[in-house]
Amino acid sequence: MSEISHRKQDHLDLCATGPVGYRDKTTLLECVQLVHDALPELSLDDIDPSVTVLGKRLKWPILVAGMTGGTAEAAAVNRVLAAVANARGYAFGLGSQRAMHRQPDLAPTYHVRDVAPDVLLFGNLGMVQAREMTTAQIQALVDAVAANALCIHLNPAMELVQPGGDRDFRGGSDLFRRLGNELRVPVVAKETGNGIGPLAAEKLRAAGVRHVDVSGAGGTSWVGVETLRAADGAKRLGEAFWDWGVSTAAAVATCAERGFETVVATGGVSSGLDVARAVALGATIAGIARPALKAFRAGGREAVDAFFDDVEQAVRAAMLLTGSRDIAALRVAPRMIASPLREWCTAFAPGALR
Repeated sequence: MSEISHRKQDHLDLCATGPVGYRDKTTLLECVQLVHDALPELSLDDIDPSVTVLGKRLKWPILVAGMTGGTAEAAAVNRVLAAVANARGYAFGLGSQRAMHRQPDLAPTYHVRDVAPDVLLFGNLGMVQAREMTTAQIQALVDAVAANALCIHLNPAMELVQPGGDRDFRGGSDLFRRLGNELRVPVVAKETGNGIGPLAAEKLRAAGVRHVDVSGAGGTSWVGVETLRAADGAKRLGEAFWDWGVSTAAAVATCAERGFETVVATGGVSSGLDVARAVALGATIAGIARPALKAFRAGGREAVDAFFDDVEQAVRAAMLLTGSRDIAALRVAPRMIASPLREWCTAFAPGALR
């Protein structure tokens, strides 16, 4: 097994079974309190959770978020989860395609179109790797998996702890400008578990970015994942920064207030109620990753379907109990923002940094 495949397998194993969650910091989605409507004047059958994302209609505001690629197990995970997403009308995200760029023989571990012909599919590539590639090379990676959009992921905190990780994160704004002008599919700026805060959001907007995946703090700590793989000084650094980042709810509010066309809420989203809270806060859709992987590991597709049955049931219930017939109504449904999320939203409202 190559070094990059070995790292990808480590990531899968640790995320499925290891203690890689944030220790003290939460997503702050619990601070979004939806207001109960005891007289909703709706039938459960009236509820329409469909939403349009990047021009494609989804049956649910749900993304099975990008996790993996580059190993035999990764191929199985991708194919089963993509097939589930396709059947249920979700979006689906691939893990970083760096492995298939470096080792073309690993490309089949990312191929899901034959089992998910209709899914809204997100490709994935790191900013540092993309910065060194031509637009044609990047477009070739998109075309190889028939992706509808490309996530360019930002992961400086993770890389600082990762053995052999990147240390130079310059040129990101220029990259987003270039790809926004030259790539044939939409470009999504995606964090990897540390969140898009106000500084990054304003720089991304200035670079012309219209779509973001906040991937906030509170779920899987990718600094924590790499800390468990690291040694000596890198391990000590990882321990110090294990809980570093902008909580998911704070990142969603930050990006929604700054007018991004698409805001994907990922990072610790683990239930249908979390999905509803994220949408009510301003997310376009919400992404679920680690719980889907754990379900797959526990019982294959049957367990994955059972997990998402529960997610869908809770989304419908939250919509009914807030009197929200559709997603547009949920976005304006009454809700209270509790502390400390309230203070975050006030402190970093648009214009507060100027």
